[in-house]
Amino acid sequence: MAYKGSQPFKITLEAGADLSAKQYYFVKLDSNGKAVVCSGATDKPVGVLQNNPTSGQAAEIVVVGLTKVSSDAALTIGALIGTSADGQADAKTPGTDTTEYVVGTVLTTTGAAGVIGSVLVNCANPHRAA
Repeated sequence: MAYKGSQPFKITLEAGADLSAKQYYFVKLDSNGKAVVCSGATDKPVGVLQNNPTSGQAAEIVVVGLTKVSSDAALTIGALIGTSADGQADAKTPGTDTTEYVVGTVLTTTGAAGVIGSVLVNCANPHRAA
């Protein structure tokens, strides 16, 4: 069962695009400081989107803490994660995915792409999977 904590560190930013179908996806800042979905595996996420705003509305984002996330593929407990090319959580392998950011750890197994799982994220201090 997926769950999220009651005390994560959150921020609110303006949505820079229609994010109504992107709840629990990784988001980044666009050049105007607005929240948009990560669009590359090498993107540096600012956090995980918690609501489903349209362009111009408030986007609630967990930066640090326990949250739900949409998986890009099956993820196992303890796996290190970052964003995939479509903003979903993707497993990162140190020493292999050296140009990609690690921003969290999987807490509940997901069986397939699009499954919501629980993760502990820290997008305030991302590091490369070196």
